Amino acid sequence: MPRLAIAGGEGFFGESLRSMSAGQMRLLIEPAHHRLSIAAQCRLLSISRSSYYYTPAPQSEETLALMRVIDETFMDCPWYGSRQMARHLQRLGHAVGRRRVRRLMAQMGLVAIYQRPRTSDPHPEHRIYPYLLRDMKIERPNQVWCADVTYLPMRRGFLYLVAIMDWATRKVLAWRLSNTMDAAFCVEALEEAMVRRTSSTPIVRRWLPAPGWFVSNTDRPR
Repeated sequence: MPRLAIAGGEGFFGESLRSMSAGQMRLLIEPAHHRLSIAAQCRLLSISRSSYYYTPAPQSEETLALMRVIDETFMDCPWYGSRQMARHLQRLGHAVGRRRVRRLMAQMGLVAIYQRPRTSDPHPEHRIYPYLLRDMKIERPNQVWCADVTYLPMRRGFLYLVAIMDWATRKVLAWRLSNTMDAAFCVEALEEAMVRRTSSTPIVRRWLPAPGWFVSNTDRPR
């Protein structure tokens, strides 16, 4: 069993384990371990033994068809919440309630676009990073990169897509697909983009931008 962390760990390793999803922690269990049984490993990882043996049931054809209708409707009406979406589906002849629609929209990552009362105000204890792109002319490759995550409807469900793109050339530097929304496939795409880049500028270290590199969050400029 890899020595990443154990339940109740301290410092970096404890945080590393707590940040993992249940699926990631299941991968840490070694059924053929010569000293620890599966039950003991589950206790160390703070997951139930039943969750280790659990196999997610695939979505039914009826549910996938319903999710596709929700996705198409949301593309035209992104302000639809679960209540309006449920009413729209009922008008189309689907026997579906608001709870199911809310669960499916949450699973698909769909959130209605509307003005919320002061929900964008930062917490007073959260650090606000400067917006480094304001009034800056972006005119050469490898000056600024951007990234985004979206999802793709598939015949048997959905896949998440992350893309790393050069802002100046609009060239896609790297991309990854994943069937789960975690950080691992995003980090892999960023690492591949760094390897492929043609600039000799040093890679960002210690989470600080090196000369010529810019890190920014364009969702809420400050």
